[in-house]
Amino acid sequence: MSPLNVESWWQPFTNVRAFRKNPRIFKRAEGCFLYTDDNRDVLDITAGLWCVNLGHGRQEVADAVSKQLMQLDYCPGFQFGSDVSFEFANRLMKYTPDGFDRVFFTNSGSESVDTAVKIAYRYQLARGHKNKTRFISRERGYHGINMAGTSLQGIPNNRKGFPLYDQVDLLPDMLSIERNAFSQGLPDDEAGVQNMAEAFEEIIAKRGADSICAIIIEPCVGAGGMAIPPKGYLEKVRELCDRHDILLIFDEVVTGFGRIGATFAAQRFDVKPDLITAAKAINGGTVPMGGVFMNQSIQNTIFDAAATNMPELLHGNTYAGNPVSCAAGLAALDIYEREGLLTRASGKIGSYWQDALHSLKGLPGIIDIRNFGLLGAVTFAPDPEKYPTGVGVPIHNECFKNGLLCRPVADNMVMSPPLVISEAEIDLFIERFSRSIKAIL
Repeated sequence: MSPLNVESWWQPFTNVRAFRKNPRIFKRAEGCFLYTDDNRDVLDITAGLWCVNLGHGRQEVADAVSKQLMQLDYCPGFQFGSDVSFEFANRLMKYTPDGFDRVFFTNSGSESVDTAVKIAYRYQLARGHKNKTRFISRERGYHGINMAGTSLQGIPNNRKGFPLYDQVDLLPDMLSIERNAFSQGLPDDEAGVQNMAEAFEEIIAKRGADSICAIIIEPCVGAGGMAIPPKGYLEKVRELCDRHDILLIFDEVVTGFGRIGATFAAQRFDVKPDLITAAKAINGGTVPMGGVFMNQSIQNTIFDAAATNMPELLHGNTYAGNPVSCAAGLAALDIYEREGLLTRASGKIGSYWQDALHSLKGLPGIIDIRNFGLLGAVTFAPDPEKYPTGVGVPIHNECFKNGLLCRPVADNMVMSPPLVISEAEIDLFIERFSRSIKAIL
């Protein structure tokens, strides 16, 4: 067999020049493991990219996709629809927070964020608030890679070198290792909540509440290094939004569908936003799909202000509500229900994960460990002289050698295992991760 040509595909978020010198190729996957081209098993402690919550290789989903491909592989969502797409939309409403009864389908989390921004803007315009055009986001937040999401980024490197929508203000970083190192679950951090509230009010004083359309935040930060909200934080955000007539958007692309022990973080924290963005695990991470959830009143407000002879929202994409993606979603929901996966992270396995993760305390270089549900992160002491871009990448590379797939973010290593992970597999993670840390530090 001729060598694999790895030059044609320009990979996303990849140092392609380095990859071409040392390609890392997976050939197959099953359960919580990926397998390399030389048949080494690699424990996937990131569920792919936060998305393969069901684990890899679920036959039920594969069968549903295969059947749908032969029955109705595609139909246009513009002015038409398929029964499976409406069936999936209707079934999803059983899992949303009370009052959420509408979904606008997308293909990804990035598209979901852009869609939510447009819906929020059009909603304010339909209410007669044409000056409500500004948005608030947060440092460390990640909201995808489309232009709206890039503008809303709280990760500086992801904003550099691109044109930006400039009507965005950022709240301060939610993570404080100084105050909350080695927190288990939600940290007690009244100072952090107060800092956020003061920053929020400063933005209001500077910009005027009548200019601000919405705030978008991840309930738990994901790609920015995994940060957990202090107790009372999200409740305070909701209170401030109500006080100043600002829409609240929860970006739940990472936290949605069981990651922290409920279908959505909005339910786990008992804080109801106005819009929820979702993607990734919405159908088990198998076929690209996402969505924006809302209540009927937001849709009706936009509909009532729109002309009757044209689309109420001139927005969408070719594959929105794709029948194959929806068929995968219906099969995924069957598995989520039957195996109790949407709440598993808040039970025994979540506690086992927490104890195992915090058993790493005391290993070389570790200055913080944090967790919630089946999310986890370890932060290492910065060493800019030796590791100018952070120690995460060299540890990540060592992990791969030792059969472990983690996600590096500067001086952090972030984990989000499949929801089906077993105690034995968590033990294996600890063994391989510990060995990798000791080899580097």
